[in-house]
Amino acid sequence: MPSKKLHQSRREMRHTRLRKKLAGTRERPRLAVFRSNHHIYAQVIDDSAGHTLVTASTLDPDFKSQPSSDGKIDSATAVGTSIAQKAKDAGIERVVFDRGGYAYHGRVKALAEAAREVGLEF
Repeated sequence: MPSKKLHQSRREMRHTRLRKKLAGTRERPRLAVFRSNHHIYAQVIDDSAGHTLVTASTLDPDFKSQPSSDGKIDSATAVGTSIAQKAKDAGIERVVFDRGGYAYHGRVKALAEAAREVGLEF
């Protein structure tokens, strides 16, 4: 079984390849996703200015105040809804999706689909 360090380094290599092609601009910022074993994080980033515009994660106080969810996929869906709503409030309609080297599957896919349902355009 490959070690955790090997998995992480392979993910980082995939993410580096993705970032060669993806960049967030002021008109179309980058929606970056990071997942750990327990939490999921999403950021809307303007790479041209080097600023994070909007963030959401399972560690946010508003997320913690909600009743406990049924699992990781439900948590990712809630974070996707939250990031999309915050982005819409900030005037962001279109983003570039950065899956962070993860497969577009499971929690990453749930977050992306929830953000699309709220009206964020990829």
